[in-house]
Amino acid sequence: MKKILLLSDTHSYIDDRIIHYAEQADEIWHAGDIGSIEISDKLKAPGKPLIAVYGNIDNTEIRKEFPLNQRWMCEGVDVWITHIGGYPKKYSPAVRDEIRQNPPKLFICGHSHILKVMMDKDLGLLHMNPGAAGKHGWHKQRTMLRFVIDGENIKDLEVIELAGK
Repeated sequence: MKKILLLSDTHSYIDDRIIHYAEQADEIWHAGDIGSIEISDKLKAPGKPLIAVYGNIDNTEIRKEFPLNQRWMCEGVDVWITHIGGYPKKYSPAVRDEIRQNPPKLFICGHSHILKVMMDKDLGLLHMNPGAAGKHGWHKQRTMLRFVIDGENIKDLEVIELAGK
């Protein structure tokens, strides 16, 4: 069983509440637009694994440390994270063919700053976008997600609303 903290679009911003939740997690996942290497360093500081991808605003330093896509098995769940992935029925052209041919059980992206969790019934996968945890962008509420992966089950999903921008 693993407790996961999922965030995205920090855009070089991190605060004590984000760190508080990171300390409670077994793993921290970041779906891109980290903003600066200092943010990933702070997320790693509690000694928890950080699995992240780079986003469209991320510089060369971040792109050297993190890939565009991450796909791996967490417990019994096939997970794929990318920054610009789209949504069920509207996947990004960069992922559309692969996701249709070999869908993961959990598909995660960021970019839109819109918190969204939904099933893709056609492909049998769960789609998550944690919204934006940073202060840059048009969103009014900063959000993250946390959940548990227990074997093949994804459960105990919580929306974490952080202070507004």
